[in-house]
Amino acid sequence: MTRDLRHDLYAALAAALLVVTAVLVGSAIQRRDGTLRVGRPPLLAIWDPHVGPGTPAALAVAALVVAYGPALAARLSWRALLLTTWAAGLAWTWSLALVDGWHRGVAARLTTRNEYLQVIDRFHDIPATLADFTHHILLETPGNWPAHVAGHPPAATVTFVLLDRAGLGGGGWAGAWCITVGTTAALAVLVTVRTLADESLARRAAPFLVLAPAAVWVGTSADGYFTAVAAWAVAFLALAVTGHRPAWTGLASGLLFGLTVYLSYGLTLFAVIAGTVLLLGRHRARPLPFLLAGLLVVPVAFTAAGFDWWEAYRLLVHRYYQGAGGVRPYGYWVWANLACTVLIVGPATVAGLRRTASTLRASGRPDRPGRHPDRPGRRLDLPGVRLALPGVRLALLVLAALLALLVADLSGMSKAETERIWLPFAMWLLPASAWLRGARGWLAAQGVLALLINHLLMTWW
Repeated sequence: MTRDLRHDLYAALAAALLVVTAVLVGSAIQRRDGTLRVGRPPLLAIWDPHVGPGTPAALAVAALVVAYGPALAARLSWRALLLTTWAAGLAWTWSLALVDGWHRGVAARLTTRNEYLQVIDRFHDIPATLADFTHHILLETPGNWPAHVAGHPPAATVTFVLLDRAGLGGGGWAGAWCITVGTTAALAVLVTVRTLADESLARRAAPFLVLAPAAVWVGTSADGYFTAVAAWAVAFLALAVTGHRPAWTGLASGLLFGLTVYLSYGLTLFAVIAGTVLLLGRHRARPLPFLLAGLLVVPVAFTAAGFDWWEAYRLLVHRYYQGAGGVRPYGYWVWANLACTVLIVGPATVAGLRRTASTLRASGRPDRPGRHPDRPGRRLDLPGVRLALPGVRLALLVLAALLALLVADLSGMSKAETERIWLPFAMWLLPASAWLRGARGWLAAQGVLALLINHLLMTWW
């Protein structure tokens, strides 16, 4: 066993111990006073060993990705790789969702009392409802919004209203929308990694983006949809700042970033990732006017309709502490949230994060033959960091996502349910697996974890 592999395994073991600790401590707190407000700490789930119609397909997809994923990722043309990644991601996510059956796993997920589809009929006049939106956020207000509607800016709910008006009403279509759109996030990440770092790193990351345990929650939650919107905003920004049709890609990025912050308040933290992409770009100035123009479109439209984002967020903070957020103990969730993150990104990503840190440390050392075989001897673009090196550029992108996630954690506005809420950030941690050797073994660990979670627990998203 090589030294690097041994250290990778140590990192994965430490993450597993964190999860076990969160389970044991959380279970003790639940038995004592029930303040965690989750069924199976640290996850919002209940113990329910089961199989379902998706089980054979899930096993088959996992086996195929483990056996053939790395070789296909290396061999296929770039466009074929993107299409194959999406197809495999769709198969993996759908099969996991259908382990719980069509009704419980897909069609009913977005129709429960706290979900968006509960209020479709209240949006018959969309502008009037938006103007009145903030008056129903607090619990004491008449006709207060369900938890998820109150907890997000209204673009989230309006999405499902528009689906309904297009003839795609009901939980089945809503679930299909979230899975279909959500699984494209992997493509956005691949495009970004290829654009900012290099294609070989993107290819090595591709199987890990398919077989991520995060797919358990992409199928089916609206946060899978949010994940894709935010991911494509970053991908278009990466294309813009590297000179790929900067006007159009800058405008598209701005539009999607504007939509992102009107889908979820917490996704304003994607500014950290966007800032990193700008740092890594070679042509930052040219797309900026188009980026800013696009960024204004969604906020201006919602503001013109009467929705006040800042007032809504202020009221949401109050609503958050009126409910479970005011009961759940910060002292537990500030670290147990990270255990949830381990469960959505899997042991391979944890080992990859260790490699991420190693890559940045190595970039600050004096050049030696073979130390940076991809681009040795480049100048230092930042103190101690060689931005020209593809591995360093990927490392900075991954660490930006990790920083955004940690800020969300420390804020106290993400106590529990982060296996769903943090999907947009977690997606950008997954490419860290590109540095791992022995890809099939790590992919098997990812697949086994997802299958165990989905078959032993009944998650509530």
